[in-house]
Amino acid sequence: MIRLVGILVGLGFTFVVLLAFGSGALTVMGQGYLVEETAEHAFHEEAHMPAGGYSFDGLMPSWDLAQLQRGYQVYKEVCSACHSLDYVAFRDLAELGYSEAEVKAEAASWVVPGINPDTGEASTRPGMPTDYFPSPYANDIAAAAANNNAIPPDLSLMTKAREHGTAYVYSLLTGYQAPAAALVEEFPDSVPGPGLHHNPYFANLNLAMAPPLTSDGQVTYADGTEASVEQMATDVAAFLTWTAEPSLVDRVRLGWIVMGFLLFATILAWLAKKQVWANAKRKD
Repeated sequence: MIRLVGILVGLGFTFVVLLAFGSGALTVMGQGYLVEETAEHAFHEEAHMPAGGYSFDGLMPSWDLAQLQRGYQVYKEVCSACHSLDYVAFRDLAELGYSEAEVKAEAASWVVPGINPDTGEASTRPGMPTDYFPSPYANDIAAAAANNNAIPPDLSLMTKAREHGTAYVYSLLTGYQAPAAALVEEFPDSVPGPGLHHNPYFANLNLAMAPPLTSDGQVTYADGTEASVEQMATDVAAFLTWTAEPSLVDRVRLGWIVMGFLLFATILAWLAKKQVWANAKRKD
């Protein structure tokens, strides 16, 4: 009797598991079918890297400091009007090759929130190296009011927050275009409405952010590099990769050192094993 009850309980448990699995599988299959029918899926483009890629890609990465400085210039002159860098301090710019004096001068060129020491009221002051990059808006309400009810995201970790982050930023910045004729014909409701802009690299195809890089020469690079739209997008994507993971290059290099040490230790362990068992075999 006890054995029969155990068998029945086991069969019941198995049935419940199979039912849950089947239900989940049908749900996923159904979702997949629905996704196939959406404009976002049918007309969304995969992010891609610029021609030539980046120096921090591959097995032996390195930072191109000149490129990072150009990317910072693009952020400062274009992107900072709407987007913050909440997790980056001015002193971090020293890692881009700026001297201590240049970091101080760069920080002082920004206006940050402060407190008037005489009145105790909120005020503004020139930035210092220990300050973090200021937000362009007082709060989310002000940000939404200035951007068609869309709050511009902080860019500090953007390339970590998006799939294929560096490629995503580059593709998005260079991907603004008119909706494809097939999209308009098949999904009329997907045509961007007032205040929206079509971009096939954005998840929903239409976003509130107007094209930030509108023409070649929008920024005059200090090092004389020609500032085409593609070049500016390439440089600022590299800069945002650094803000998201400034230790990327050091981490990969350390990984190679650790791998080399582990390989060396493995060889030593193998040789020690051979030596120990060689003596044991001779005794036998």
